Amino acid sequence: MKSLSLILNLNEVGMQDLEIVGGKNASLGEMIQNLSKLGIAIPGGFIITVKAYRDFISYNKLDQIIPELIAEMKEDDIESLGLTGKKIRTLIENGSFPAELSQQIAHAYQALSDHHGQFNVDVAVRSSATAEDLPDASFAGQQETYLNICGQASLLVAIRNCFASLFTDRALSYRENLNFDHFQIGLSVCIQKMVRSDLAASGVAFSLDTESGFREAIIINASYGLGELIVQGAVSPDEFIVFKPALKKGFHALIEKKLGNKNRKMVYGKTKEERVKTISVEAAAQEIFCISDEMALQLSKWILLIEDHYSAKKGGWCPMDIEWAVDGISGELFIVQARPETVHSRKKTGMITEYSISDKFLEEKVILKGIAVGDKIAGGKVHILKDLKAGEIHLADFQKGDILVTDMTDPDWEPIMKHSAAIITNKGGRTCHAAIVAREMGVPAIVGCGNATAILQNGQLITASCAEGDAGIVYEGLIPFEKQEFDLSELPETITPLMLNVASPDTAFHYSHFPNKGVGLAREEFIINNYINVHPMALLRHRQLNDPELSNKINSLIRGFKNEEAFFIDKLSYGIARIGAAFYPNKVIVRFSDFKSNEYMNLLGGKYFEPTEENPMIGWRGASRYYSAEYKEAFGLECKAIKKVREEMGLDNIIVMIPFCRTPKELQRVYEVMEEYGLKRGENGLEVYLMAELPSNIILAEQFSAHIDGFSIGSNDLTQLVLGLDRDSSLVAHLYDERNEAVKSMISSVIRTAKRMGVKVGICGQGPSDFPDFAKFLVEEGIDTISVTPDSFFKTVQAIYEIENKLSIRNEEPLMKEDRWLSVV
Repeated sequence: MKSLSLILNLNEVGMQDLEIVGGKNASLGEMIQNLSKLGIAIPGGFIITVKAYRDFISYNKLDQIIPELIAEMKEDDIESLGLTGKKIRTLIENGSFPAELSQQIAHAYQALSDHHGQFNVDVAVRSSATAEDLPDASFAGQQETYLNICGQASLLVAIRNCFASLFTDRALSYRENLNFDHFQIGLSVCIQKMVRSDLAASGVAFSLDTESGFREAIIINASYGLGELIVQGAVSPDEFIVFKPALKKGFHALIEKKLGNKNRKMVYGKTKEERVKTISVEAAAQEIFCISDEMALQLSKWILLIEDHYSAKKGGWCPMDIEWAVDGISGELFIVQARPETVHSRKKTGMITEYSISDKFLEEKVILKGIAVGDKIAGGKVHILKDLKAGEIHLADFQKGDILVTDMTDPDWEPIMKHSAAIITNKGGRTCHAAIVAREMGVPAIVGCGNATAILQNGQLITASCAEGDAGIVYEGLIPFEKQEFDLSELPETITPLMLNVASPDTAFHYSHFPNKGVGLAREEFIINNYINVHPMALLRHRQLNDPELSNKINSLIRGFKNEEAFFIDKLSYGIARIGAAFYPNKVIVRFSDFKSNEYMNLLGGKYFEPTEENPMIGWRGASRYYSAEYKEAFGLECKAIKKVREEMGLDNIIVMIPFCRTPKELQRVYEVMEEYGLKRGENGLEVYLMAELPSNIILAEQFSAHIDGFSIGSNDLTQLVLGLDRDSSLVAHLYDERNEAVKSMISSVIRTAKRMGVKVGICGQGPSDFPDFAKFLVEEGIDTISVTPDSFFKTVQAIYEIENKLSIRNEEPLMKEDRWLSVV
């Protein structure tokens, strides 16, 4: 019987054996038995069973001593917890193996070495607890792993240390909090052939977005060397995001990648005392991604297979947390661990909690930025801890609600992390220890800030915001913020489809959970301004300018990319693709860039390519740029990015929209340039919309309609041009009102013309959210879609629903309802 065995081979076990070999080992065996035949490579090895662990504890009479020590421990006293854990671990580390167990370990290790043709094979020694990966608690990462263990004597030491790691401070605290009996949990140990990733790369991956819970993304973190530095947070890894539906269809589904700061790596040491060591990474290697796009896609295909297998076994969606490694000798990719993800899979579905800061003018209060973990906001007093063991600050001084600021955390920090209002670290990425624990606890964390411990001061009042996309922002002082909760099951369904205006790709996965019909407006200029940071013509021509400082800045920006053009196309395509993926297969309307000359002037290098205009608001903007000799080449990059997203990445739900197009002739000139750069309306299903924001768009709507697939009413510009006022001028601001009869007359006209011509028509302005009477007017006119900002979405749904009830639209004939619905599907 397996339950009586001291040693088992990995290929002998599966998920049914969790109580015998622990969650980690059961999962490895499950994959070897069921997924290796599909081409997934998993290193083999053998297992020290839970029975062997219990025999070890009993043989050393620790089953009597340990309960006494735990009974004396004060749970909420961090120092008492630390002293108790240290005593227990020391007892286990000094224990002796029963003779039969040590003999079986020696025999199994010899057999593994012989199998690989080595005298003493290098192995990884991994802890595997029986409480790991349970559906109601996440114990993963609480026990230890030891790498590059070679020889029987070293192996026995590592196994004892794994047994001892069942009683780390974090594990003790976690089990106490959840009322788990410390002796009901057993420990198994996996001895697994080492993958020589010290000569290549390794990392972690999730089959969902770890921040939003978005199901259709695979997140891969990668760094040079052994994977421990990523988990520790000692490096900021490269990050790859892959879109599952496109990957399944055979597309190059890599929708985003970010170059990390991989300045260190963990490699094999050269002595028994130094099994692994950390060394610097060569400067040239830091400037490139540590794995190829092809390997990221191969890994993603394996992740899909793993997720599908575990989901089928569970009888429902089972997102996965996976560790992988590349062997630097063979070049092979391996999966070294896989476990069910336990944070988002436990969350209550149908509930959306929104955190937001109402004050939009806080740039001067920003102290530093990092990587956001979670989507919450918290304020509190800074408490800097550099080393829990150094004793430079008494742990008892840490008050519940303080903000923990440190270089990086490890598992020993868990007891203090649970008392923190927020966590801020110098180092780490979104899969480091601090991020994993913070996510599990529901505490906002900002990791990878670089110099938080130097900039922040003890006692300083700050606000940590993770509610503004991928970037976590630390503000000076306590900034007021709002928290709203919405139950999607209580949200009414409107007849008029509602879409979203999405500004930042960073927030797209989060907003994908809203019950929407797609994106009515995604602005390219936001992506260019925030992700590219340079004027496109300056990017292309900087080498022709006599400006070494500008060239140095641009060269720094494009590190990790083939050249300047590739940098612009890739960065823009990643931003567009992330929004497109979040709302797939619903339509996402991407507006070509609509910077004004004064806005372009502010971009890096913009001063060399922009004129000084008296009124940029009605000057060289939108369509007039695209075919001009001075900007055509830059617009070509935008077209190439759209083509890449649609045809290479497989996101054919992307629609393009042309802004500020004054005449039908100008529209034709834009089409000519689009075709020159590979975009043709109707080809591969490409739709083109037009912003209806100029009086000429309304007056000539019939002529425009013959050449487009839809209108999107831009009520902001339309209002200023119909009323003849500058919307940026405070002197005439009191006259600005999209509910003015002249503006409404224009809107009515374009809706009627669009309906007559058989093209779609929607609106993407703020008016419907701010003014219920304006929303009522639009619904009465029969507008096809209303697109609003996410912060206005829920109140707009309620308002539209009430308006439709009052107008009896909900009692229309079924065919009319279907026609209105099909206008956007």
